[in-house]
Amino acid sequence: MRKRLTILVVFVVLAFTIFGQNGKVTVMAVWGGQELDAFMKVAEVFEAATGIVVQYESTRDLPTLITTRLEAGNPPDIVALTGLGLMKDLAQEGALVDLTKVLDMSTLEKDYSETWIDLASYDGGLYGLYISADVKSLVWYNAKAFAAKGYTIPKTWDEMESLMDKMVENDDVPWSIGLESAAASGWPGTDWIEDIMLRTAGPEVYDQWVNHDIPWTDARVKRAFEIFGNIVRDPKLTWGGPTAALATNFGDAANPLFTDPPQAYLHRQASFIVSFIKKNYPDLVAGEDFNFFIFPQIDEEYGTPMLGAADMISMMNDTPEARAFMRFLATPGAQSIWVSELGKLGINSRINPNVYPDDLTRDMANALQEASTFRFDASDMMPSAVGSGAFWTGILDYVNGEDLDNVLEYIESVADETYTTGKATD
Repeated sequence: MRKRLTILVVFVVLAFTIFGQNGKVTVMAVWGGQELDAFMKVAEVFEAATGIVVQYESTRDLPTLITTRLEAGNPPDIVALTGLGLMKDLAQEGALVDLTKVLDMSTLEKDYSETWIDLASYDGGLYGLYISADVKSLVWYNAKAFAAKGYTIPKTWDEMESLMDKMVENDDVPWSIGLESAAASGWPGTDWIEDIMLRTAGPEVYDQWVNHDIPWTDARVKRAFEIFGNIVRDPKLTWGGPTAALATNFGDAANPLFTDPPQAYLHRQASFIVSFIKKNYPDLVAGEDFNFFIFPQIDEEYGTPMLGAADMISMMNDTPEARAFMRFLATPGAQSIWVSELGKLGINSRINPNVYPDDLTRDMANALQEASTFRFDASDMMPSAVGSGAFWTGILDYVNGEDLDNVLEYIESVADETYTTGKATD
């Protein structure tokens, strides 16, 4: 299959470029390890087909380095941006190329859902191209144990609460939650809050929350915390109660679903948890022994938005080589290499589903394609002092029994100072 995939990609490249071109294109990103290896495989196919050399530069502090390079007048040709806030800031400054003048928009509009084009648009222009995504709005379960107990997949929060009640009546524990992640402990709880916010306050309020246009003490934020707290702070609903949730590493938090008998039956986590399940239980078969369903809707008017993260590419220098590479990255062939190497989910709707390793991953990709609303992980888009600082520690304090009003007031104090002093894109 890899040989056929490579042939397809070369064909697609040739459709957008002239074989034998010279020159180079510079790319800056935070990728390392497996992500960098995957990118270099994408680049190698492009180089072989076009003769254009791809020069990669890695950095862990991309916003700072981009600012420095812009001030020096030598930005990279292409950059993999780390968030929508940075994209909009750079577009506003005129530092990004409008991709409507680079890409065949009629083709892009056929290949991409409106959601992905809208997310990368700003002030009438298109300033980003998404090439893959991870979805977070997933609830995992032990499929065989679920069926043996007669449990059914909930579509709404009322059905979810009924399912939890039924499990408790059967002396089963519904949820397994793990918040421990060394210095990053607390982040899995932020994902819960974000999913709930999207379903109880809606995407517009969610965006306001990310931008600190509403305070953390807002009743809608408090409600999201309370829904999460009602689960994680109740030992009847969460395996081991708050003590276990605080002590369990996120990568091991799905393990209680697969003990005999199961210690818990549900686990909310992103698509990447599959790799941890397979590592801890290599004999389990995806789709047969474990499966997922979408985190249910809570308020009907907001449906089931998809929370996740995605890889976005932007163009800073309008050169023939950069145009050729951007056009290549928009193709299903290029994205197929990227997602097949990383286990990510493709954005281009023409990606052959056979590039995914199993039906379960294909189902996740289909769920992503069908999502009417997609939003990025809020904590990743907030200033670090808030998103990966006060928000993370606030989750831990709340789960540990701290009064919710005190927790929210603390996060709000940090947010107020951070946004007020203009550090929102740091």
